[in-house]
Amino acid sequence: MLSYIIKRLLLMIPTLFGVLLVTFAVIQFVPGGPVEQIVSQLQGRDSGGEGAAASGAGYRGRQGVDAKRIEEIKQLYGFDKPAHERFIQMVHQFATFDLGKSFFYPKSVWELVKDKLPVSISLGIWTFFLSYLVSIPLGIAKAVRAGSRFDTWTSLLILFGYAIPGFVLGVALLVIFGGQLQWFPLRGLTSGNWEQLSWAAKVVDYLWHIALPVTASVLGAFAITTILTKNAFLEEIGKQYVLTARAKGLSEKTVLWKHVFRNALIPLVTGFPSAFIGAFFAGSLLIETLFSLDGLGLLSYESVMRRDYPVVLGTLYLFTLIGLFTKLISDLCYVWVDPRVKFD
Repeated sequence: MLSYIIKRLLLMIPTLFGVLLVTFAVIQFVPGGPVEQIVSQLQGRDSGGEGAAASGAGYRGRQGVDAKRIEEIKQLYGFDKPAHERFIQMVHQFATFDLGKSFFYPKSVWELVKDKLPVSISLGIWTFFLSYLVSIPLGIAKAVRAGSRFDTWTSLLILFGYAIPGFVLGVALLVIFGGQLQWFPLRGLTSGNWEQLSWAAKVVDYLWHIALPVTASVLGAFAITTILTKNAFLEEIGKQYVLTARAKGLSEKTVLWKHVFRNALIPLVTGFPSAFIGAFFAGSLLIETLFSLDGLGLLSYESVMRRDYPVVLGTLYLFTLIGLFTKLISDLCYVWVDPRVKFD
């Protein structure tokens, strides 16, 4: 086991290096970088429009801006150095967990991630726990009543919810419950008078604001976990040891919860780490944009659009590292949950 963990940890190094190298190489050919955007702003144009497009090759959009000023801007952002030197410097910084500073925010990448993380954590925790707390009992009930009307109707409902994109559902929720009925707020996680509220009022205000975003995020997650739970239970129910337990005279409840439950939950338990981390960092961009939630998804999108390369590469490095460790923990969970699994 120890040798396997060491090998996986060592394999993370070339994986991270490859991800950063490919992304860094692609960035070199993307037009409208930070230098071009600053030049466009100095010319009085919009940073993402005509100036950025016109200056994609050789800074052709720099007419009216002094060449010395251009070199000062390039030096400010570090583009006066060759690409390979900038890549080596970036890798050295990342090796010491120095993610650099943003081009457009007066903060380091770590500070930006720390500022945006609470929003993503709020969405992620609620999405993760609600999806599992509803899906696992529902999947077990569907497995026990397989083929019944309950199984058929619940399958139709969860597949219907899965077919609706979270963004479309969010728009519908905003229009109906936020606009027409005005039961819920249209944006943000807290009200403007948050600081003046009591502790109990803050909890109510937070839940009031988070209700619609979480509903839009969590509905699609029900289907996958529910069907996975149902299929895992059905597979275990049909095995020989279940028939033996029933032949011994054990009650159906004892067979289900003492024998089937433990084995059927193995694929779900081993998927907990990746599902838990994934709820924070995946699929939140559209929801955050729609409900005006300033989280990691919106930060990543804005950094790509503004060509804020330190934020793009820094968050990519951080999320890739978290993903690799999460995958390792998920694999180790197989051994902890099922001792029959051997990595040797």
